[in-house]
Amino acid sequence: MTDKQIGAVRLETACGPVRGNEREDCLEFLGVPYARAERFAYASAVEHWDGVLDATAFGPACPQNRGWHEHMENPTFRFYKREFREGSVFTYSEDCLNLNIYTPKQAKSCPVVLFFHGGGFESGINCESPFDGGELAKRGIITVFANYRLGPLGYLTHEGVQKQFGRDGNFGLDDQLTAIRWVKRHIGDFGGDGENITLLGQSAGAISIQYLCLNHANEGLFRRAAMMSGAGLFPRFALPRRAADTHAYWEEFIRDAGCKSFDELKKAPLDAIFDAVETIRARRKDSTYNTMPVIDGYLIPERIEKLMRDPLRLDYLIGFTNTDMVAPVMAWIGMDFAKKNNGFVYFFDLDSPGDASGAFHSCDLRYMFGTLHNGWRPYGGRDDEVSGQLMDYLANFARSGDPNGSGLPHWQRGGRKALRFTKNSTAMSYVNYLRLVLNFLKKGDPKA
Repeated sequence: MTDKQIGAVRLETACGPVRGNEREDCLEFLGVPYARAERFAYASAVEHWDGVLDATAFGPACPQNRGWHEHMENPTFRFYKREFREGSVFTYSEDCLNLNIYTPKQAKSCPVVLFFHGGGFESGINCESPFDGGELAKRGIITVFANYRLGPLGYLTHEGVQKQFGRDGNFGLDDQLTAIRWVKRHIGDFGGDGENITLLGQSAGAISIQYLCLNHANEGLFRRAAMMSGAGLFPRFALPRRAADTHAYWEEFIRDAGCKSFDELKKAPLDAIFDAVETIRARRKDSTYNTMPVIDGYLIPERIEKLMRDPLRLDYLIGFTNTDMVAPVMAWIGMDFAKKNNGFVYFFDLDSPGDASGAFHSCDLRYMFGTLHNGWRPYGGRDDEVSGQLMDYLANFARSGDPNGSGLPHWQRGGRKALRFTKNSTAMSYVNYLRLVLNFLKKGDPKA
């Protein structure tokens, strides 16, 4: 539960003065712009704003299909709306590249956690109900939640883009890299240490982080990477295609949007764009594989299978849940990555109360940010205990690269075992792949 807002606070930054909220245990600066971008163009970082920036309310999110076609008859959409968005009102705008920054009071050279949300590269918002940095601020950590472009606005490819920019697609992934650079350069004004950044992501956000960790051009931009339910989605879901191999799909999309050219699509109303999303999905079953990051020779230089052999030398932390998305595959590949890179792995085997969904994909988000009681589920004492442990582990990891600390069950590196959270204990354990397979067969993908 977020603590009470008690007033306003003003901060001087290199970009200009900013007004945020003072809460009982932290300061928050909401909707802080980090970049601007025209449609189907790469973003430019914000280095100045006029006057005092009002950062007392959340900024807009990237326009996304659920804002136009929510499909409440679809159980997956209905499930996650109830979990993370019920009762919330969001605004959408193509001017959506903003950050929510939560800091301890009197912050000075604090470790920084920069979070990228999930949503299959087509949905998600940085202010959904699990995302609050107040509890981590109590542990001396600055937490930053980023919005980035999604769906066709984030991952369209076209020869016109290649001709103009010398690279193609991956606008959303480029936004994330721009956010990292902005945070590294400017978080000191908010009391953070730009030389001690931990990237944290969940699902598509975790996959994005893994892509960024496979490109040595990003050396030195961040120190650690923590990937929740995403580090093991290769190769079933997230194996990128070459940008040029997706051009035919997007040419179809342009026609479905009622446009005669790519230039017309640049100016088309959002209604036409998201109606086209519906139209092409109804006709083609491979939409998911065409609307995600691509091999562009720049952000993703070449085939992932080759890049995986030589990732950045960082501190890694990986997690998955007992009814996760393709849980057996995710666990196997995530554990393998941890073995090869001496990482820490957790296995979240604590079923969420209130229904029979088990430890569903993304259920650990509320535990990680201490927001269990912002939703509908009747969490109890063991849930609160595990949430406290996860936040302590994350805070320690962000400080030093080692999640271990006083009073916490010991967490071993190396990927041979995972730290398993259950209703009775937190302890190192071998992963029970048979259990994951049975859950997958019984409860589906990614939940009941």
